[in-house]
Amino acid sequence: MSERKPSLRAGGSAQSRFQVDVVTEGSSAAAPAQAPAPEESKGRFKVVGFMDPGLGPAADIGPPPDVFHEPDTAKSDSVSLHSTGTGQTHISDSHSNTYYMRTFGHNTIDAVPNIEFYRQTAAPFGEKLTRPSLSELHDELDKEPFEDGLVNGEEPSAAEEAAALMAKEAKGGAVKFGWVKGVLVRCMLNIWGVMLFIRMSWIVGQAGIELTIAIILIATLVTTITGLSTSAITTNGFVRGGGAYYLISRSLGPEFGGSIGLIFAFANAVAVAMYVVGFAETVVEMLSDVDALMTDELNDIRIVGTLTVILLLGISVAGMEWEAKAQIVLLVILLAAIANYFLGTFIPVDNKEPKGFFGYHTAILFENFGPDFREEETFFSVFAIFFPAATGILAGANISGDLADPQSAIPKGTLLAILVTGLTYVAVAVSAGSCIVRDATGDHNDTVSDTVNCTDAACTLGYDFSICKEGGCQYGLMNDFQVMSLVSYFGPLITAGIFSATLSSALASLVSAPKVFQALCKDNIYPGLGIFAKGYGKNNEPLRGYVLTFCIGLAFILIAELNIIAPIISNFFLASYALINFSVFHASLANSPGWRPSFKYYNMWVSLAGSVLCCVVMFVINWWAALVTLLIILALYIYVGYKKPDVNWGSSTQALIYNQALTHCLNLSSVEDHVKNFRPQCLVLAGYPNSRPALLQLVHSFTKNVSLMVCGHVRTVSRRPNFKDLSQDYVRCRRWLIKKRIKAFYSPVFADNLRHGTQLLLQAVGLGRLKPNTLVMGFKNNWSDGNMRDVENYINTIHDAFDLQFGVVILRLMDGLDISHIPGQDELLSPSEKPPKESKDVLISVGPAKDSDSDSCPSKTHSNQSSPLIIRETKSPLSLTDQRLLESSQMFKKKQGKGTIDVWWLFDDGGLTLLIPYLLTNRSKWGDCRIRVFIGGKINRIDHDRRAMATLLSRFRIDFSDINVLGDINVKPKKHNKLSFKELIEPYRLKEDDMEQEAAERLKAQEPWRITDNELELYKAKTSRQIRLNELLKEHSSSAKLIVVSMPLARKGTVSSALYMCWLETLSKDLPPLLLVRGNHQSVLTFYS
Repeated sequence: MSERKPSLRAGGSAQSRFQVDVVTEGSSAAAPAQAPAPEESKGRFKVVGFMDPGLGPAADIGPPPDVFHEPDTAKSDSVSLHSTGTGQTHISDSHSNTYYMRTFGHNTIDAVPNIEFYRQTAAPFGEKLTRPSLSELHDELDKEPFEDGLVNGEEPSAAEEAAALMAKEAKGGAVKFGWVKGVLVRCMLNIWGVMLFIRMSWIVGQAGIELTIAIILIATLVTTITGLSTSAITTNGFVRGGGAYYLISRSLGPEFGGSIGLIFAFANAVAVAMYVVGFAETVVEMLSDVDALMTDELNDIRIVGTLTVILLLGISVAGMEWEAKAQIVLLVILLAAIANYFLGTFIPVDNKEPKGFFGYHTAILFENFGPDFREEETFFSVFAIFFPAATGILAGANISGDLADPQSAIPKGTLLAILVTGLTYVAVAVSAGSCIVRDATGDHNDTVSDTVNCTDAACTLGYDFSICKEGGCQYGLMNDFQVMSLVSYFGPLITAGIFSATLSSALASLVSAPKVFQALCKDNIYPGLGIFAKGYGKNNEPLRGYVLTFCIGLAFILIAELNIIAPIISNFFLASYALINFSVFHASLANSPGWRPSFKYYNMWVSLAGSVLCCVVMFVINWWAALVTLLIILALYIYVGYKKPDVNWGSSTQALIYNQALTHCLNLSSVEDHVKNFRPQCLVLAGYPNSRPALLQLVHSFTKNVSLMVCGHVRTVSRRPNFKDLSQDYVRCRRWLIKKRIKAFYSPVFADNLRHGTQLLLQAVGLGRLKPNTLVMGFKNNWSDGNMRDVENYINTIHDAFDLQFGVVILRLMDGLDISHIPGQDELLSPSEKPPKESKDVLISVGPAKDSDSDSCPSKTHSNQSSPLIIRETKSPLSLTDQRLLESSQMFKKKQGKGTIDVWWLFDDGGLTLLIPYLLTNRSKWGDCRIRVFIGGKINRIDHDRRAMATLLSRFRIDFSDINVLGDINVKPKKHNKLSFKELIEPYRLKEDDMEQEAAERLKAQEPWRITDNELELYKAKTSRQIRLNELLKEHSSSAKLIVVSMPLARKGTVSSALYMCWLETLSKDLPPLLLVRGNHQSVLTFYS
């Protein structure tokens, strides 16, 4: 750190200590007496004046009104200045006495760790803070100026914090609940349902105390495991609103989350009707007892239910605060009712004994300890009746968006609620089984007489209820659903408890359903549901969701018969529990570094067991309802999977796929290649993917779901490469491939030329056995009009591929491949990156206009700019050439009609020339095409050669329509074709006989593509063969859908690039779509099993 004091100047004028001018980066204006500044502030600010030496500290006037001194936010070792975006400017004196007391990290651009950098939403004080990018810290200073606003790492000033806080208070903060009010109360109210008061005693009578406790423990085990899994998920990151849907979707992905979210929201909506109808039935029963029915029982249930759900809707719409207050009132009533029951068990009353209540007696306990199943009831049927009473554990999680700290509240509230309610159910079961007999007549005269021989518990207490064995008794555990009212100290309070239990559960479901549905709609999983995502008020209340839930609930209330729908609803909840448990198992199995729940009391295998247990319970409760539930989930899963919503939540499914891919890739690497498993794994030199669609579509036709396809992109630059553009283009190109459903990877490289870049790709692309073995290129159209050094690189690229044991495939279309120069094509930009519609800008790739198809890299430029450009679209019509080019670029996208794929298998390259056409004909687009095979042979052995090839093809199990043996390949070509070839090579001949030997050698060294006379003479026969083959191709295959021909080879160092290019040009000109194919001469076909 520099300790040099700033120079002082004389002067008596009153002024601020600093005179600071803000300057732009790259400015060359010199400042007098500038203090040395470290790199962090260099180029950003310039200090041009300092304090007057004649003025002491007391004479310091201070900064101007809009500038204030804040030494704790200094940004460099010298004086620095920055704007906060609030109209004020900060000045820092780094040489003040407080410098060494400042917090580390707040005097540099590089930022210390800050929670705000990891948020996905806006920070509390406005715009979201982001850490400095690597480019801001690493790039040269003349790259990009810093933006105005808070420098990353700075803290907002006290004034800013106060202003933000005042604005927040003026707006009114959202109501947030703690773990007691938001989770514990809500879960207990939902679990303590009407079952506690009107079915618990009957379950004890049927199953006995022993099996009732077992039923409660099994149900509690399921809910406890689910509670532990829920706690693990909620503590693995910030939880937003959406409850079970949010937990499952962020863990398992949109497919599972979207399917379970919809049925979970629907289940809660219908549950409102179930609870309200339960309440209405109790009210109507009371009205019937006093003969006060309005119409008949069914319609009275509908009337009372409708009025009740309207009241509950009003409470919900009033806001979460009012709903929470209502829940507290209902909880108080419920607790009073439970306490009232337990108090009554300790106060025996003589007039209750004939109805079966005797108080706590050991004889009753022992008699009721074992089961006594009647009316074809079994353990599982009784369990199915009880289990819905244990559900409701997600009532707190369902309003996760309204909790102050969901990560802490959900685990504590849910697990404590399960514990308290579980103990309550056990206590009620034991107490009911210890003080109430199974059957009672209710008659005071049924006392024990000396003539009657009875041994049951009632006999020991002076009553004879043996007549109940014949049936007809109305009291006791087995017969009276209202026995808890009988036992309680104050009977009407039990009725109030029933009302409280039903209304609280209905209210919780009425709140849960819209919250979950709103979260589902916000994620846009199902198109058309976005209107329900809108929230209102400070709590973002889903008012539209409330109305929808009200309508669904009211519809089922008017049906008033819920016996069929109830089992399905229970199974919907169980399916949610099963998936929550499976989420924890799946996340643990994936072993992702992002799975770090702070709640440690879970186990992946316990969660898996809980998931299986939930599925078993689904079938125990109702097997057909379980099947319906699974079919609905499967249908929704398939739908969401097909639609593929554009979301990325970092689900454990992605993590597990990565693990499996890595494991399989490593396993493949340990096994040697086998010819039966050979696949043409293609490295396609396509440039930008949208530049040569025909090339990509053809290769994709035989690699889709079969083998690897990599779109290689050599970006040639003459200056330093811009790697930032490379990464941005990578994202765009990958997005384009996904949009077009082309199953391929995109791999760009910067290089000096095509050959160098292809060398990098050939050597580096791939992983283990997932590595390309075939190089696919576009034919170099208009090569004769371009720079011959480009031809040299192009041909040497082919040689390099063969050196690395790659097969080579070259596609030639009559009109060319590259359409990047034509405006209005498929854009690589996303909709958010596109310019406004009225500007009509389009994306093109940069490339030489004259030689647009000259190589497989469209970005052949002489500047650092090689990414897609946006140009203004002109309204002038396309030329006829461009129109034909556009039409031919889409020729492989559509289905090919009936026709032939002509395979000219002239030289045995291992079978790649034959394998590619076979793979094409397996596709639906090429399914109507038949393979015709052309081979060379002797005129006197044509039949023999045809039979030999037919035998070979049949052993390869490759269907063909015809085999043609060409005996006239070695016939001399036509004279005018030979003259055309001579004219073609004339500009590239060395003509060494017309110059001195030294000059010829020097020219050959400078231009190695030159064709020597000796070379022409040496390969005269091969040249004639290429000319003759073109004649035969035109004669036999001019109407083929695709021609696949063996590519001629050229010996390195002997055949010049120009001569080889002329061979390829001559062989493939004026023909239908043609593939030049040459394998690496290793067998890719076999007839052995």
